[in-house]
Amino acid sequence: MMEKKKILEEGLLELYLTGELSEELTTAVEDALKQDESLKEHFDVLEADFERMGMEQAITPPLIVKERIKNVIRQPEIKKTSWLPLSIAAGFALVFGLSTFWLYVKWQDAESDLNTLQLQTSQLQQQVDELESEFRLTANRLENINNPDVVPLVLYGNQKAPNGKAIAFINHKSQLVFVNPKGLPVLPKDKTYQMWSDVNGEMINMGVVPTDKELVTLKYIENAESLNLTVEPAGGSEHPTVEELISNVII
Repeated sequence: MMEKKKILEEGLLELYLTGELSEELTTAVEDALKQDESLKEHFDVLEADFERMGMEQAITPPLIVKERIKNVIRQPEIKKTSWLPLSIAAGFALVFGLSTFWLYVKWQDAESDLNTLQLQTSQLQQQVDELESEFRLTANRLENINNPDVVPLVLYGNQKAPNGKAIAFINHKSQLVFVNPKGLPVLPKDKTYQMWSDVNGEMINMGVVPTDKELVTLKYIENAESLNLTVEPAGGSEHPTVEELISNVII
């Protein structure tokens, strides 16, 4: 038996209604209608729609046809042939209705495909914009790091983080500070790294240092004598937790 999916996708029910199928396909469709109740219900609905559209699209015959019908009523002997013009008109109306319905379905499918394509294009453009933004940011940071005025400083972990390492890049001329934290151990969610500058014995906050970024921009502190890295509660602290100091380096 021919599959229901094939019949629906290839529009065989519509072609069956209009008598445009070959004898072999006609037999196959009729067998499928007999054996598949859901397909038969779909066909009945389609047939009813076609009949309704045929009536809606029916063309009003010209007045001459009306006069001929009156003559036929007066001449019963040729009554059978007098309905031919109306049959032809109704046939054309049905074919027109079927064609209109078929084109409408195709138009709806094309519109749906167009909307999907537009959405995909919009999402792709957004991704491209995000990549361009990230590229510009990375290129800018690399340019700042490779600047001859930049001083790189390595912060090695102490006994609290023996395998930890972070690299700071300081440009005193442009007053920029970047830190690469990728060598630091990952902390629990309720903890964070925080950098401090030592200025005449006073620890000044430079900002928190998340480990999920390649480069972190920190606040530049003038006259800093050293950089100091501590572990603080998530969000950072106003004052450094001295016992949680894991690294420091002299500037």
